[in-house]
Amino acid sequence: MAYDASDLPDVSGLTVGIIGGTGDQGRGLAYRFARAGQTVLIGSRSAQRAAESAAEIAALPGVPADGSVTGADNEEVARRSDVVIIAVPWDGHAAIVAALAVPLAGKIVVDCVNPLGFDKQGPYALPVPEGSAVQQAAALLPDSRVCGAFNHVSAPLLADPEIDRIELDVLICTEERELVGIVGALAARIPGMRGIYAGRLRNAHQIEAFTANLIAINKRYKAHAGVRVTDV
Repeated sequence: MAYDASDLPDVSGLTVGIIGGTGDQGRGLAYRFARAGQTVLIGSRSAQRAAESAAEIAALPGVPADGSVTGADNEEVARRSDVVIIAVPWDGHAAIVAALAVPLAGKIVVDCVNPLGFDKQGPYALPVPEGSAVQQAAALLPDSRVCGAFNHVSAPLLADPEIDRIELDVLICTEERELVGIVGALAARIPGMRGIYAGRLRNAHQIEAFTANLIAINKRYKAHAGVRVTDV
């Protein structure tokens, strides 16, 4: 079945919360969704820091001046959002996710965290007892609808106001096929992106680990490499 953007659901009315929205990846995704007209909530352990980051994003080129980007502490963002993206550092992933289990109950949770280590030889994938970061999130959030996506999106490209299109595919791993459409539709809000189903959560570990290869590619070729799936 070929990819058909016309089949995607309307997600324009959903509020997107980003836990870790003050980091590079979180800020970049927040900017792109806000630029597309999505209501965005920036989350941080510090409500003040989240509000400051939201104000900075709201002032960037292309973001509507309608107050649709605001900041709050992680718990409030989790409670008020329809879709929550987890974009926190790996070393704090388990503790942050576990602390939000109650406000995230019933919510769509998109995990884009990549468990990586770095040494003098470069980046490498870290072992995760549950199998992957998103599987860890799913284990900690039994009442949430969890998927993995946005792992391979370059933060510098997301943050660059002069770049209108980001040509890549977002690989989506989930147990719920309905989430593929919803998250794929969110990805499609960013010009040039597609959301592609990439299997169940058990297949997410190699997607997260592949980020180490992309970082090596970017370093070698001075690029911002992404993934594009052919023949779909």
